[in-house]
Amino acid sequence: MLINCVVYDKGHRLHDIQPDQIGDYLGQPDRFVWVALHDPSAQEMAHYQEAFGLHELAVEDTLKGDQRPKLEEYDSALFMIMHMVSMTEGELQSGQVAVFAGPGYVLSVRLHPGQGFAEVRRRCESDPKLLSQGPAFVLYALLDAVVDHYFPMVQALEAELESIEDQIFVQGSARTSLERLYQLKRQTMQLKHAAMPLGEAVSHLFGGRVPALCRETREYFRDVYDHLHRIESAVDTIREMIITAIQVNLSMVAIDEGEVNKRLAAWAAIFGVATIFAGIWGMNFTHMPELDWRTGYPLALLVMGGACGGLYRRFRRAGWL
Repeated sequence: MLINCVVYDKGHRLHDIQPDQIGDYLGQPDRFVWVALHDPSAQEMAHYQEAFGLHELAVEDTLKGDQRPKLEEYDSALFMIMHMVSMTEGELQSGQVAVFAGPGYVLSVRLHPGQGFAEVRRRCESDPKLLSQGPAFVLYALLDAVVDHYFPMVQALEAELESIEDQIFVQGSARTSLERLYQLKRQTMQLKHAAMPLGEAVSHLFGGRVPALCRETREYFRDVYDHLHRIESAVDTIREMIITAIQVNLSMVAIDEGEVNKRLAAWAAIFGVATIFAGIWGMNFTHMPELDWRTGYPLALLVMGGACGGLYRRFRRAGWL
């Protein structure tokens, strides 16, 4: 679906055009076309592939979706895939953003992410001086918007981890805490898989052999790389804390099981003593004087009760009961 198709002249918005008019503006100095698509069909992509001369492999990756974040260079054009992440009802959702940037054009394609780029376009149009740098600056603006969405996700993961840590030492919450920790670990890895490959891709836009399209904007891409490096460090820290929390949680489970085992052992010892006395006095021997005593039965109960009570007090003082 077509969202926008706009021509810019020296950083200023000239006017909207129809897709079949793109060829009339390509190659004009100081002008470029910015097209935005959302979940396009194969027929739509075929039209823009012909209009911009896009490589068929890049178009195929765009339509397939679920691609690893990457940067590919085709002659004088660039093709970048990014993952946009968002939190919906406690679940981390992701979608693919593909950007084609070349001399005189930018084509951005969103697959399934809920957040659009209307604000990015408004921000670019509010600063014609920067937008006059052309497609490279638009690529930076889109990339920066995607990376900026990672920071709230990091904060949400940190808040969830703190909430789980507060519950770890609450008795009876071990299973729930463990389930939440594993869910959090999965979300952390999902964010890491979006940020880490993207950082590797962005590093090629400001260091070493920089593509000709981005030579005037390398400082902007360096800034994005710094943000990605911070996100990667934060994600690694969260991941290490999750591993530690899981170990502590499992230790708490072992401690609770030990306490239960001690209680069971204490009660087993108490009833074991009573069983011994009952077994001895229940034997059918002829010469057992105490069987003929008038006070034999209450005396036996008193001895059994006293022995069990004494054990109970000892276990109580030891903290087993």
